[in-house]
Amino acid sequence: MKLSEFQLAVAEEFGEGYGGVVVADLALAPFGGRTAKEALADGVPAREVWSALCEATDVPLARRHGPAIREPRATS
Repeated sequence: MKLSEFQLAVAEEFGEGYGGVVVADLALAPFGGRTAKEALADGVPAREVWSALCEATDVPLARRHGPAIREPRATS
């Protein structure tokens, strides 16, 4: 997931205004309490940040791949 795809997914899932708040203010346990913004700035891959954000905000599994983003490939 590219950063632009992450930003699109956040905007589509949470809306422009609230999405910015979630990314900047919500502490994410998997990243030691860093926010999504801080984790991204520290080099954490966007896909990992998106997954943690989805988990923390109870985004339904069906929408966790993000809008206009291909669903993850099935692993066998």
